[in-house]
Amino acid sequence: MIPLRDANPSQSFPLITVTLIVANTIVFFHERALGPGLEQFILTYGFVPAVYFHSSYVDPWNFPARFAPMVTSMFLHGGWMHLIGNMWTLWIFGDNVEDRLGRGRYLLYYVGCGLAACYLHYLTGPRSGIPVVGASGAIAGVMGGYFILFPRARIVTLVPIFIFLQIMTIPAVVFLAFWFFLQLFNGAAANAASFGGGVAWWAHVGGFIAGALLILPKRREQY
Repeated sequence: MIPLRDANPSQSFPLITVTLIVANTIVFFHERALGPGLEQFILTYGFVPAVYFHSSYVDPWNFPARFAPMVTSMFLHGGWMHLIGNMWTLWIFGDNVEDRLGRGRYLLYYVGCGLAACYLHYLTGPRSGIPVVGASGAIAGVMGGYFILFPRARIVTLVPIFIFLQIMTIPAVVFLAFWFFLQLFNGAAANAASFGGGVAWWAHVGGFIAGALLILPKRREQY
């Protein structure tokens, strides 16, 4: 299912969401310009679980060395579709969550969800030498926040039915629950097969759960 838009207008301009989209896009164009240097750039600024594992034992108090790649990896992408898919999803769900949290808290929330996503990915494969890149863990956190705050909102969605594509309006709680359990299923299947297929499924799961839990106090303010 591909979300097209939500029927849930925000009350203010989503400055942080737009800034994140612009920042991710600028970094992606920088990646494209690196040529042969791209691989080393990804290894340096992507999140490599084995490097974190090594750093946590060799130099546990060197927090910049341990956690900086978790942050920088959120702004790297592996290709056009990776970037476009992530930024489109952030645009759909980010404005309302930013509207509810306020700009400063939303930025901290976004980064916090991204850190949680990286850490759960690390826990599921601490010796992996494959760099993780992409904003999807942090964006999964935004989706988790949307799930808690706006369960009755409607998501206009492109749904494949056999060989046909249908545009349907789906409650956010249904769309996001389906998306979450798909990540959970794929993560479990990848672990069972010892093959991740190039997607950090557990980062998505970790980000979503963190986003839902971190925003619960804001949900209680609605009542």
